[in-house]
Amino acid sequence: MAEQDGGGSILQFARFNSSVDEGFWHRLSSLKLNKLGIDDSPIPITGFYAPCSHSHVSNHLTLLSESLPTDDNEQSSTQTTARGNRNRCSVPGTLYNTNTVEAYNGLDKKSLLKQEAKKIWDDIHSERAVEESALLSRFLLISFADLKKWSFHYWFAFPALVLAPPATLGELKPASQWFTLQEAESISAACNDWRNSSTTADVPFFLICIDSNSNATIRHLRDWEVCQSDGQKVLFGFYDPCHLPTTPGWPLRNFLALIYSKWSLERIHFFCYRENRGFADLGLSLVGEALITAPSEWRDHDSIPNAVGWELNNDGKPISRCISLAKSMDPTSLAISAADLNLKLMRWRALPSLNLDKLASMKCLLLGAGTLGCQVARMLMSWGVRKITLLDNGRVAMSNPLRQSLYTLDDCLNGGEFKAVAAVKSLQRIFPAVEAEGFVMAIPMPGHPVTSREEERVIADCRLLHDLVDTHDAVFLLTDTRESRWLPSLLCASANKITITAALGFDSFLVMRHGPGPLSSDHYLQADSANALAARTDTLALTDRGGQRLGCYFCNDVVAPTDSTANRTLDQQCTVTRPGLAPIASSLAAELFVNILHHPNGIFAKGEISNTSNSGNDDHPLGLLPHQIRGTLYQFSQMTLVGHASNSCTACSSTVVAEYRKRGMEFLLQAINLPTYLEDITGLTELMKSASAFQLDWDNEEDDNDDDCVEL
Repeated sequence: MAEQDGGGSILQFARFNSSVDEGFWHRLSSLKLNKLGIDDSPIPITGFYAPCSHSHVSNHLTLLSESLPTDDNEQSSTQTTARGNRNRCSVPGTLYNTNTVEAYNGLDKKSLLKQEAKKIWDDIHSERAVEESALLSRFLLISFADLKKWSFHYWFAFPALVLAPPATLGELKPASQWFTLQEAESISAACNDWRNSSTTADVPFFLICIDSNSNATIRHLRDWEVCQSDGQKVLFGFYDPCHLPTTPGWPLRNFLALIYSKWSLERIHFFCYRENRGFADLGLSLVGEALITAPSEWRDHDSIPNAVGWELNNDGKPISRCISLAKSMDPTSLAISAADLNLKLMRWRALPSLNLDKLASMKCLLLGAGTLGCQVARMLMSWGVRKITLLDNGRVAMSNPLRQSLYTLDDCLNGGEFKAVAAVKSLQRIFPAVEAEGFVMAIPMPGHPVTSREEERVIADCRLLHDLVDTHDAVFLLTDTRESRWLPSLLCASANKITITAALGFDSFLVMRHGPGPLSSDHYLQADSANALAARTDTLALTDRGGQRLGCYFCNDVVAPTDSTANRTLDQQCTVTRPGLAPIASSLAAELFVNILHHPNGIFAKGEISNTSNSGNDDHPLGLLPHQIRGTLYQFSQMTLVGHASNSCTACSSTVVAEYRKRGMEFLLQAINLPTYLEDITGLTELMKSASAFQLDWDNEEDDNDDDCVEL
């Protein structure tokens, strides 16, 4: 102990130390990403500490995950923390979490400490600290969370009002040596009762009253006058987190300030309560006498004392701390956090209405695992889609890895891995949390007739595809032939699924969303038996919600899909496109899907065209929602178009959907095997006959006025 001028040693205090559980940083990260964003306003938090319970180890002020308010509660976490826990004495605190490390380093720490000290001073003079004594141990935490690296910079402060001149120590000894044997027994019993009561276990400051018969009772601070009137011996007790035999703990500093300011006592007997195995230990506990000589201004509320309290490191230096959780985290958890980071940051400023839960729950079926399928899968994962199914019957060839981003040379060896299988493995390597599944199957196609021996297999494939469409929320048609898109288009129209088609030419592309199926109301979207559905086919209509529905990939065709692979040269058999085309089309397909999900009308939204009065508004968080996007690299141009559903469409018309629902597999086999069947039932055959018989009368008169000519 240092000697003070005039005799007596200066009363010194063991500093408070902090301990932060990893769960606190995880909760702070979640709160920052999901709710706070760039809001750096102070956050009320709760710390916990308990009396020292070991002769060689001090207790720390601890922060846990529940120290922070929940995502839905902006109020102090002390309001939701369970009270009466003997091992968790709740202490209010304030968190200042900055948005940048520069802002963290630039915080005015002296000013922040003074602000918290003023709160304690105000609580003392308003007598709130008498009623809620934990307010005397208020603390402050400043931090910066680097969520890209999962590292956290932080610094605690435990504000303590400075007595000037400092208090001197009259005497300090173990409590067992201070009290008589009878008093010690009575005090131990009273402390154990206080600690075991749910109403007082977490009250850290109290009075110990000893009557003339050596009987001890413990009272709240507000009972000071009662103790005085009874002429009892009074000690001021507190939960002491310190284990040192010659030094009281940090909470005593502000306790002495309260005692002097409230009751003007200059000679104070204090009791440092400590435990052993959950019971009062008077051999470890201390009793001391503090002598205070403070200026009269201390009784003036407007005269705020100086404060100290920034936490020191192990070398006794005031310095900030940094912790990294990256190495301790499970790699999958790290991957999930990192993948979600960019999406959650979007919600801070650019896109507050982004619905990540909806994206994560969507089940997407990708038909085709080639150039388009690989890119679309990765784009969907980038948007937070976690459930992806791929269907393809091809194998990875040596020419694939350069353009198909999910494959490597190893996938080409030994005849090549099935694309659907290799793609799933690749997705899981890229992002372990993805729920990916692959199916090796060829899509049955019109114009590719099957023999009687193959019918059973084809019917099984049709049923599998039907089930896959039925159990997914969105379907992407990414195959490389026109006829392979027919059956999925029909199934999606029947089931009313979100359907996106992407198709490539050499230097041009088409990306489009199919309109809803030809249903008159949402009621028919519910799953039902085949008989019930067939009974309702007379209600099928071309309109939805009072407007003409958008068309599908086949609505502009006047012929049924046929075999487009026969009699083709090598360059026609392969998908020969400019390398940059597929990434462009794939990105647009994924973006179109996300736009549909966030549009208030979803699949029923009208087609919007850029640069028109129908080109979206502020109600659409992601802007324009087109029907078709057609682009070309030859001119580096892109346009949006709208095409409405056709009465004669071979895939989504009410006639075709009705036939499929009535006849099922029999209808599909007929459509696959008979080249003109779809044209016959949809009226295209009659339409073409009428067009052939239609004669045009040409005006053979010559007009010498060239000014009226328009060059096309």
